Amino acid sequence: MLRPQTLKEGRWIFLVLVIFMLAGWLASPWISAAFLALIIYTLAFFRDPERVAPADPDAVVAAADGVVADIGEIEEPEVLRASMRRVGIFLSVFDVHTNRAPVEGRVIYRQHHEGLCLDARSEHCSTKNEAMTWAFENPRATIVVRQLTGAIARRIVGWSNVGDELRKGERFGMIRFGSRTEVYLPLDATLLVKVGDRVVGGQSVIARLS
Repeated sequence: MLRPQTLKEGRWIFLVLVIFMLAGWLASPWISAAFLALIIYTLAFFRDPERVAPADPDAVVAAADGVVADIGEIEEPEVLRASMRRVGIFLSVFDVHTNRAPVEGRVIYRQHHEGLCLDARSEHCSTKNEAMTWAFENPRATIVVRQLTGAIARRIVGWSNVGDELRKGERFGMIRFGSRTEVYLPLDATLLVKVGDRVVGGQSVIARLS
């Protein structure tokens, strides 16, 4: 499914590719065809399907599509400043890149951080890459989410603001091209995924709150 809000984030990319496709036709139909293939791929990248989140109020869903790259206990340094369990999700260039609220709740924190664009699989990307940190609060818990750029992803987009009330699985932003999304969970939450699992943003349950 293609959504106007999501496609809008790629408008300049589409414009450049169309210009090169038309210009390439003058040189060779093969060059034009190559740019047409890139346009089709880019349309696929900006797909944004509808998802139905589980109704269970204790369920925490993945904030992004991708593969669980790592899980570990870490000090969350920005919002709660407490030990939490971090679930890192790696998004390849073939994954849907819309980010979704892991729980129903109010956005209580949103902060952008300048940084590098290291490979999202690098052990240093979590602390050195450009990022945007979010926190979602409800009576059960506060869940922190970090959007991180990668070597290819160079733009983090936020569609929600502090004070917004979001449904579980509702879109709050996206990252353009390969990247990483981290979900910070309370230590007493029951983890339901392991490293290597593929998850679907807004739909796959990664943990249950106690």
